[in-house]
Amino acid sequence: MTVIEDRPAASVAEGGTVTRDALMARVRDIAQGPLARDAERIDREGHYPLDILRSLGRAGALGSHLDRNGRDFVAAIRAMTEAGRVCGSTAFMMWCHDVCGLYMEQSGNPALTGRRLDDHALGATMGGTGMSNPMKTFARIESMLLKARRVPGGYRVSGTLPWVSHIAKDHYLGAVAAVVDGQGQVVDAQHEVMFLLDCSAPGVELRHCPTFSAMEGTSTWSVRLVDVAIDADHVIADPVRPFIGRIRAAFILLQTGMGLGVAQGSIDSIWQVEDQLGHVNQFLDDRPDALQAELDDLTARIEALAVTPYATGDDYLVDVLDVRAHASELALRAAQSALLHHGARGYLMSAAPQRRVRESHFVAIVTPAVKHLRKEMARLLAPQTPS
Repeated sequence: MTVIEDRPAASVAEGGTVTRDALMARVRDIAQGPLARDAERIDREGHYPLDILRSLGRAGALGSHLDRNGRDFVAAIRAMTEAGRVCGSTAFMMWCHDVCGLYMEQSGNPALTGRRLDDHALGATMGGTGMSNPMKTFARIESMLLKARRVPGGYRVSGTLPWVSHIAKDHYLGAVAAVVDGQGQVVDAQHEVMFLLDCSAPGVELRHCPTFSAMEGTSTWSVRLVDVAIDADHVIADPVRPFIGRIRAAFILLQTGMGLGVAQGSIDSIWQVEDQLGHVNQFLDDRPDALQAELDDLTARIEALAVTPYATGDDYLVDVLDVRAHASELALRAAQSALLHHGARGYLMSAAPQRRVRESHFVAIVTPAVKHLRKEMARLLAPQTPS
C-alpha cells in the first residue's frame, strides 16, 4: 500500500499555512459539528450550506490543490472525503468549487489568477462548474449547448445549461461554448472557448430545476444565457481542447473524494449497529471490515495518482478513469449494505443510510457517469489501427 506522508504546508488558510494533519483536524471539526447538525436539513429541505462552505474555505480546505498552495491534491481529496462521510451534497459542492479554482489558476489569465483566485480559494467568493455538457460533447455523447459569436473585444454567448450546481446570483461558473459565425453556424468543429461566467452579468438568468431525489441543497439551477458579453478578463482557454486535455485527469481525480466520503460514511453507519445487530448482520454480504479494506486500498491508489494530477499519458488516464469508476461502484455497494445492515430503521426518510443510498446514485451518474467512464476506458484501451 502506498502511504502519502504529511507535508509541512498543505494549504493556505485564513491566518497562514497549515499541514495536512492540521487541515484534516479543522475539516473534521466542521464536518462532525455544524455539518452533521445540518446534513438532514441540506438533504430534506434543500438548505444551501453557504456558511459551512465558507468555513471550509477559511480552514484551507478549498485551496490546497492549487499550485500556489503546493498542488496538494491528496489534501483536497481527503478534505472532501471527510465532509462526504457526513454529507455527500457538501462534498460535491467542494468539488465544484475546487475545480472552478483549478480552471482559474490553470487559465494563466492574470485577471483570474490574482486577488480573484485568492478570494475563491478562501471561500470569500463562490463558483461552480458548467462542464457536464462540454465533457459529454468531447466524448461524443451530446452536442454543445452554448454558442459563442466573436465580437470586438471578445464574444457574445447564448444558450442554456440545464443544471449547474453550487451557484447563485452572486456566484460564477466555468463554462464552454462552441464558436459560431453570425448565422449561428459552427466555424470550426475543433474550436470552443472556455470562460468564467458571472451569474449576475446582464443576459444571465437562473431558473429553478425539477426536484431531484437527493442533492437538493446543492443550489442547482438551469442557466440561460442571452447574448452575454464575455471579454478577455473572463476567458479561461481559447481554444479549449488542449486545455481540457491538460486538466482532465485533475478534474476527475478531485471527484473521487465524493465517492470515498459516501463509502466511508456508509461503513461508519454499519459499525454503529454492529453491537445490536451483528448476530444477524454477519450473514450479509459486504461486511464493514471487507468494505473498509477495499476502501483503504482504493484510497491508496487514488492518492498515488494524485501526486501527478497533470500527467497526460493514456495509461495514466485509464488508471484515473478506473479509480473514479471504482469509487462510484464502491459507494453504491457500501450504501446499499449500510441500508441492509440497519434494516427497517435505515429505510426511514430521516435515516443516514437511506440518504447515502440516494447520494451514491448521484456519485455514479454525475459527469463523468460510470457509463461515460467505461466508454472512455474502452476507447483508450482499444487496439490502435496502424495508419
